[in-house]
Amino acid sequence: MPATRSSVLRGGIAVLAALPLLTLAACGYGSEAKTGDSSQKVAAGAKKIDGLDSVKIGYFGNLTHATALVGVQKGFFQKSLGATQAKYQVFNAGPSEIEALNSGSIDIGWIGPSPAINGYTKSDGKSLRIIGGSASGGVKLVVNPEKIASLKDVKGKRIATPQLGNTQDVAFLNWIAEQGWKVDAESGQGDVSVVRTDNKVTPDAFKSGSVDGAWVPEPTASKLVAEGGKVLLDESSLWPDKKFVITNIVVSQKFLNEHPKAVEAVLKASVDTNKWINANPDEAKAAANKQLEADSGKALPAKVLDPAWKSIQITDDPLASTLDTEAQHAVKAGLLQAPKLDGIYDLTLLNKVLQAEGDSTVDDAGLGVK
Repeated sequence: MPATRSSVLRGGIAVLAALPLLTLAACGYGSEAKTGDSSQKVAAGAKKIDGLDSVKIGYFGNLTHATALVGVQKGFFQKSLGATQAKYQVFNAGPSEIEALNSGSIDIGWIGPSPAINGYTKSDGKSLRIIGGSASGGVKLVVNPEKIASLKDVKGKRIATPQLGNTQDVAFLNWIAEQGWKVDAESGQGDVSVVRTDNKVTPDAFKSGSVDGAWVPEPTASKLVAEGGKVLLDESSLWPDKKFVITNIVVSQKFLNEHPKAVEAVLKASVDTNKWINANPDEAKAAANKQLEADSGKALPAKVLDPAWKSIQITDDPLASTLDTEAQHAVKAGLLQAPKLDGIYDLTLLNKVLQAEGDSTVDDAGLGVK
């Protein structure tokens, strides 16, 4: 990566960071989830960690945030934090979660790579650190098979992505460029029409025919398949070993510096949750769906949940080299000036937890704190 530090995004993306806040203004940065977990009682004699009354944790109501969903539902976070309360906030968009992290409304969050990169570069490397991994995969190009029979048929069609400059948008723009096609990144116009559409709206847009397909994360991809769509491409097939980061764990640098024991406790809960998910996939899938229902009021039907769950890999490894590659894709698309990502990772506490568990440590691809 070039060593020149950048401000960030071009004008369109800078505006983008503020847009989700308008839609969320009525409920703050994100919707509140329940505090702690009623099924997980604080052990007798438990003490507060770092003297904190609470640790505020943010995540999305997506299956790609399965670690957070299951950790909340099964009480892993509360158990690890002892008498310090785990408080939760659910977000719909990465920029709003970054704003909440910057303001102190949350301390730690599960988030995609593009918002993490944007948040870090916009702050000149002072706002956050990536402290762990959570998930790989779970992103697909789903199309209307009556309109698109092969990858070459995508040219000239209307394809949805969740948001200008988000992780899937960048991946799709990069894939378009690799086909030799031209698209203006900010307007989405060109050989393919890239239609930025909220994941909640995309299934209806697909059903109505206003878009011909979508490059989207789970469970939206499987919702489209349930509506008659066909998976044309699984993004994991484009990556070495079929692995790429879709969800990271981030923390504000201020909170990390002031409360490392609390951060370590949350990371231990994350590692314990991931171990439980991988050992109990069916129970974990049910737990994630139960938390989705608690957060959104609606569980996923089996025809959506089952295929979506299978396409996501739960991991402690942040897959740092793939984040570096995703940043390069954003630069190539013209959405990001060449960033200096040195120091975006601090995996010290995660590796401490992994070593204590007898597990292999993970690598920061040379982008860690020196």
